[in-house]
Amino acid sequence: MSIGEFCNREVVYALRETTVVEAAKLMRSHHVGSLVVADEVSAGKRKPVGIVTDRDIVVEVTATGLDPKAMTVGDIMSSQLATVHEEDTVEQTMEMMRFKGVRRLPVVGRDGGLAGIITVDDLLELMAENLMELTRIISREQAEEARGRK
Repeated sequence: MSIGEFCNREVVYALRETTVVEAAKLMRSHHVGSLVVADEVSAGKRKPVGIVTDRDIVVEVTATGLDPKAMTVGDIMSSQLATVHEEDTVEQTMEMMRFKGVRRLPVVGRDGGLAGIITVDDLLELMAENLMELTRIISREQAEEARGRK
């Protein structure tokens, strides 16, 4: 299974020059805890260059007393960006998250453009669904066995 099948294609993003206040408003209005920071490379194409989280805003701006209207997401984003490709497997994605110590990864297409985002929560949901399917298999097998012994 490729991660492209499961990632969220509706990515909330900001440009580097987006102010921290504008970023916080985007997070609030879209009910997300992070934004992918992207550069516009051509009409409609975005290249991910960083991530900014609600925690980044609190730790880097609010807690230090900086003015969120004067700061941009480019100033505080995590620029050591790890990404996964749409063709990567779920296992490769989890390995990348574990290796990099991150909870979310932008998903890129072959051209390096932003195609989606995958989070630990998404992967947990997928794993829970898979475990539920295994549970159904076991339950059905037990029921079949019980019917066969009557």
